[in-house]
Amino acid sequence: MPQSSLRNTLLTALTALVFGFLGAAIWSYAGLADNRTRAFLLSNPDMLPQMVEAYEAQEAEKRLADLGDAVFTPFPGVMIGNPQGTKVLVEFTDYNCPYCAASLKDVNRLVAEDPDLKVVIREWPIFEGSDAASRMALAAGLQGKYRAFHDAMFRLGDVRAAAVEAGLDMARAEADAASDAVSAEIASNLELARALGFSGTPAWIAGRKPIGGAVGYDRLKAALDGGSTG
Repeated sequence: MPQSSLRNTLLTALTALVFGFLGAAIWSYAGLADNRTRAFLLSNPDMLPQMVEAYEAQEAEKRLADLGDAVFTPFPGVMIGNPQGTKVLVEFTDYNCPYCAASLKDVNRLVAEDPDLKVVIREWPIFEGSDAASRMALAAGLQGKYRAFHDAMFRLGDVRAAAVEAGLDMARAEADAASDAVSAEIASNLELARALGFSGTPAWIAGRKPIGGAVGYDRLKAALDGGSTG
């Protein structure tokens, strides 16, 4: 098949895939009638990635709305910042994820700058060997020492060393880490991540908008400034 024909075929297929959204988007964006939509897209293929991204964001927001408040409700103690804050950032994290480690400074900066910010952490151990760290983090939350463990775990990379530095009651922490409640929380976080369409860590909900990846301080702050959950 000639390259131009293949290109047109692929563009047509993509147009058909998201046509319901794209037709409406182009109508409002360029004032085009329906019978001109396909021709416009074929002539302006650079617009397709932007529209697909907008469509995916719209679908993610719908999925978030369907979940209600479950994703914003922390496991006991597993949050950073103001427990009563009306501005809420949700982070799905894994202690073996280098991008999560790199994002820690962004989260801590946001918390330091905004006394109204509550950061709900959803432990999502998707990397090999991460389950024990996530379980101990949740156990730390039950002792009111989540942030101390969280920061130490990213810095030290060793579960027991982080638990000791955080001052955990180890006997209690080990029992809690193996509890049904902790297992249920991890399973719930997995389902929440899947429902939101997240495929890796870190992943965020900021200003009630799902965001994937280590997007940095500026983008998180902009999203938070655009909305709250209060």
